[in-house]
Amino acid sequence: MTQASVDERIKLISAGNATGSTCDPGLAKGPWEFDSGTPGYGPGASLGDVIPVGSPRQGSLPDEYKTASVDELHARIRAAKQTLGERVVILGHFYQRDEIVQHADYLGDSFQLANAAKAHPEAEAIVFCGVHFMAETADILSGAHQSVILPNLAAGCSMADMADADSVEACWEQLMALYGEDAVDGKQPVIPVTYMNSSAALKAFCGRNGGIVCTSSNAAIVLQWAFERGQRVLFFPDQHLGRNTAKAMGISVDQMPLWQGRKALGGNTEQQLHDAKVILWNGFCSVHKRFTVDQIEKARVDYPGVRVIVHPECPMPVVDAADENGSTDYIRRAIENAHEPSVFAIGTEINMVQRLAAQHPEHTIFCLDPVICPCSTMYRIHPGYLAWVLERLVAGEVVNQIVVDDATASDAKVALERMLAAKPL
Repeated sequence: MTQASVDERIKLISAGNATGSTCDPGLAKGPWEFDSGTPGYGPGASLGDVIPVGSPRQGSLPDEYKTASVDELHARIRAAKQTLGERVVILGHFYQRDEIVQHADYLGDSFQLANAAKAHPEAEAIVFCGVHFMAETADILSGAHQSVILPNLAAGCSMADMADADSVEACWEQLMALYGEDAVDGKQPVIPVTYMNSSAALKAFCGRNGGIVCTSSNAAIVLQWAFERGQRVLFFPDQHLGRNTAKAMGISVDQMPLWQGRKALGGNTEQQLHDAKVILWNGFCSVHKRFTVDQIEKARVDYPGVRVIVHPECPMPVVDAADENGSTDYIRRAIENAHEPSVFAIGTEINMVQRLAAQHPEHTIFCLDPVICPCSTMYRIHPGYLAWVLERLVAGEVVNQIVVDDATASDAKVALERMLAAKPL
C-alpha cells in the first residue's frame, strides 16, 4: 500500500479520519485561501515570525486551478511539460510536497539547485519550486535569455527576512567604526558571510565587501575561506548554522557574540566584539527550532541504538545531543549509504523525512517532531500554481517572473561564484 503524502495525511487528520496532529489546521486548505488575505508566511508559521511590509504578494489564482482534482492537475502539468519540452526546466527543493516533487526535473538542496540553474542554458524558463531567495539566486546565475518563475510569489522565507539590507548596513558601519578598515597581516578586520537563505540585496552586500555566500553543505569550507582573508566573520542571518559550524571548527562559543538589531553594537561591548571570531546575526529557522533535546532523548528510549541526524539550523543543544548533523543532502546520503537495516530519527522538514522513509523501507525512519508541521512557505507551492504557470508558458505568457536588477545581480554574482567554487566535501 502506498504511503500517504504529508499533504494527504494533513487532510486526513483534519477531517478526523486519521490519528496524529498538525501544527495548524489551515494546512489542509489550498494556499490560495491565504494569498489575498492578511500578509503572512502561511499556516504553520510561528506566530513570532512577522512578515515585513512590502513582501511579495501572490495575485488571484484562476478558479479552474482551485477546483481541479489533484489527478487533473497532475495530468495538466504533464501535458504542459511535454508541450514545452526543453524550453522549460523545473527545479524542486527537498522540502517541497510530494505532489510537486514528482514533476521536478531536478531535486536537491540550495547548493545543488544553484548549480542546476546554471547548467541548463537551453531552457527558456526555469520554474523554481522553492522559495523567493532561491528563485532570485537562479535569476542571478542563469542567462539573460532565461526567465525564472516562482509558482507562488507568497513563498518567502521568515529566516531570510530576519536580516534586511538596511540593518546589515547599519551593523557594518558600526563594525567598521570599531575595527577600522585597514588590514592586519594581510587580513581584513571582518569578512561578511551570508547564508543562501537571504535576499539578493544581502548577497550583493557580501560581493561588494569581500564576502561570500554559503549553504549548509559548504558552510565549514566557506568559513575557512573567510578566515584565510579576515580576522573575523560577520555571519547572517542564521545564528544556529553559524554557531554550530564554527564550534565544530574549534571556535569557542565565547568568541561568537550575538548581534541584535536596533541595539548599539548589537547589544555587545567593544571588548566582546574585539575578542570575537564570529559575529552571529539574531536569525533562525522556525522549522528547525521545533526540534528539542527532549525529542532526542525520547527517540533513544523508544529505539535503543537509534541514529539521530539533525540539520545544522537546529539550536546548538540539539546538534550536540544528536549523533550527527548535516545538510539535507548529507542526511539523504547518510541514509542511502546505510547498508544494514537501521533506525533513523531525523531533525529536518517533514516532507523530506517522510519521502526518505518511503524510499528506504529497509530502514525505520521518522521525524523527531511528532507534530506534522511542514515549512509553511515551501508549502505555498501547490500543483495548482505549477499547472497555472506552465500552461501560461504554453500560451506564450510568462507569469510570476523573478527579476533581480542588474546592479544587485552583478555584486551578488561575485559572492555566489565564490560560494560555488567552495564545493562541499
